Amino acid sequence: MALNTLLQLTIFAQLLTSCLCYSPSISQYNGHVSSLTRLPHRFPSHYRRSRRKFDECRMFTLDPFRLRSSISIHDDLNTQTISYDDSADNIVHPHPSDGTPSAENIATEAHDKNAMTDKPTSSTSMSPAAQWHQRRHQEMLQKYRSQILPLERDSSNFLALSLLALSNISLLALSLLSGKVPIPKVILLAIFPGSMFSLWTLQILHDCLHGSLFPKRNTFALPLVGRTTRKSLQNALLFWGSMPSAFGYYLYLKYGHLSHHTSLGDAEKVSLKTLFDSDRMEFEDGDMLFVAHRMKLKGEVGPRFRLGRTENKKEVVISISKGGFGLWKEGHPIRNAILFASSFLYERFMLMVNDVIVALTGRNYFFPNKPKQFHDECAMYCRCAVAVRALLWKISGWKSLVFLYLSETLWSIPPHPACAMFVTNHGSTIDEITGECAPSSSTYAGRWYSIFTLGTNYHVEHHDFPTIPLHRLGKLREIAPEYYRAGSRDNLLRIMAKAFSRPEFYACMDAGVMI
Repeated sequence: MALNTLLQLTIFAQLLTSCLCYSPSISQYNGHVSSLTRLPHRFPSHYRRSRRKFDECRMFTLDPFRLRSSISIHDDLNTQTISYDDSADNIVHPHPSDGTPSAENIATEAHDKNAMTDKPTSSTSMSPAAQWHQRRHQEMLQKYRSQILPLERDSSNFLALSLLALSNISLLALSLLSGKVPIPKVILLAIFPGSMFSLWTLQILHDCLHGSLFPKRNTFALPLVGRTTRKSLQNALLFWGSMPSAFGYYLYLKYGHLSHHTSLGDAEKVSLKTLFDSDRMEFEDGDMLFVAHRMKLKGEVGPRFRLGRTENKKEVVISISKGGFGLWKEGHPIRNAILFASSFLYERFMLMVNDVIVALTGRNYFFPNKPKQFHDECAMYCRCAVAVRALLWKISGWKSLVFLYLSETLWSIPPHPACAMFVTNHGSTIDEITGECAPSSSTYAGRWYSIFTLGTNYHVEHHDFPTIPLHRLGKLREIAPEYYRAGSRDNLLRIMAKAFSRPEFYACMDAGVMI
């Protein structure tokens, strides 16, 4: 385990420079590729035929560390599909040119049926809200395929890795500086630029998770380490890129975000009790942990603990989020905003305390039924993260951790500008034109707001096309304007006031979605 951690750290240390050695020209990915000379050099000569052209290149899977791409190469006479698999250096061919499946690729083909092409996964396994996004995805591809596919082929590696380095180095420097200034200045530094850098870190790691950060290939050559897979790079970046932090984004991203894309608003399969009692490796919908503070949910509440003597144990529900939300009163936005901020800040502080407990005991007691691998990986992350925090405390004092804690929380609560898009990204708004309940929403408050949030405000666009990198999401709205609201002058204060005045059900959980 120690050797694996050392290897990940070595990979991460070289990542920001080495992975940028591959820098395909923008012209390779712009427009509809139909010329032999514009095919990327990594494809074998067998597929370099002038009559063939790229038609599809998207990447998505429910397992963030088993990413693969499917690229359909169309011929005048037949269609063949080739796939990238992070466990192999070569391109996988599910069907040879004669049309007969090879024995070695039967399992690969079965897995590829779940990869996101035009249909991310079977409709029966997706929530109504996820099916709403799936339908939009298919409709837009039918209308604008040649314009949308180049966006999905793109990656944000140079831009995003540069900003990730800037964000993490800045957070480290500002946390060290915070130990030498009074608390009021620490708070100001956390409000800006600390909260912005923390949000950027989350968004870039989120891009990494969806396979939009690195160039679309299986393996990378790094000095000292040699050839390594996309899976190893993603693991290393998600793990070490989440530091320094007060509680970090790693565990949520690794275990809770991709399942969110298929299960959001699923009242039958997902509840707070289900989330905490589950024996699955992944969370059923990691966003439930956030929205419970500010939105209506259906189902039983969790986590639940059995306290008392062995023969007379009582089940006790301990939910900070629902405890705070239960005190809300409709029509009182200021009261509700204060309650939300209080419960959210308190829960985030308890997460810091829980990290220490997990680091010492090797177990996350909030999820007692999850497999040993989950607890081992939680413990590994918490031990490394707590060690970094202890070092910061040793060097610069306790105020360095106060800065990190505020930087990670303040952008989520009012009156911070980013709070507007955070508290409204999955509501139950009824579309005035179609009459549908829209389970996701975007916030359009101008170009500078998009830069400030690093594209996190384009939330409908992201759920429609999860593999489009952060810097290209705004382009999707230009390509298919009939699918998105017009205008760029959303009033952020008005958005927050509405959200805290009359809370909605999470992602059309109660209203249902018309498919």
